[in-house]
Amino acid sequence: MSKTACPPAHGCVMNKPVMLDAGPLGRLVHPKKNQDIKEWAVAIRKSGRQIIIPEIVDYEVRRNLILEQLDESLRRLDELKKQVSYAPLSTNVMLRAAYLWAEARKSGFPTADKHALDGDVILAAQAEQTGAIIATDNVAHLDRFAEAVDWRSIR
Repeated sequence: MSKTACPPAHGCVMNKPVMLDAGPLGRLVHPKKNQDIKEWAVAIRKSGRQIIIPEIVDYEVRRNLILEQLDESLRRLDELKKQVSYAPLSTNVMLRAAYLWAEARKSGFPTADKHALDGDVILAAQAEQTGAIIATDNVAHLDRFAEAVDWRSIR
């Protein structure tokens, strides 16, 4: 199910909440690099749009920060969670994610190994539940399940 919020060339203004995927969130919490995404996030928030960190993405980013002992990035992640919205996992989200996972396999387009948890379908289910658009670097995996666009195209 390919959905695009707005062609990137048009720079459309949308009112939907913006749910962060792991790539953009990881860049946001990096202490030194990626000034472009930090400016983007400020602009999104100033426009009145809601930024959401989904629990599955917090988990994906956090586990790597812990593994790599990136304490400053972990501190920044915790601080960011206080400034934006947070979407916890729920039974309904996990039930929908299971359905999306099975449908992807039945259609011959899985996004992960059959034994993997598959965070993409969980993220898609969280976005669907909140009515958010997913800001990502990985549109190809996500736009089959939810409205997902490259973060740079969200204005």
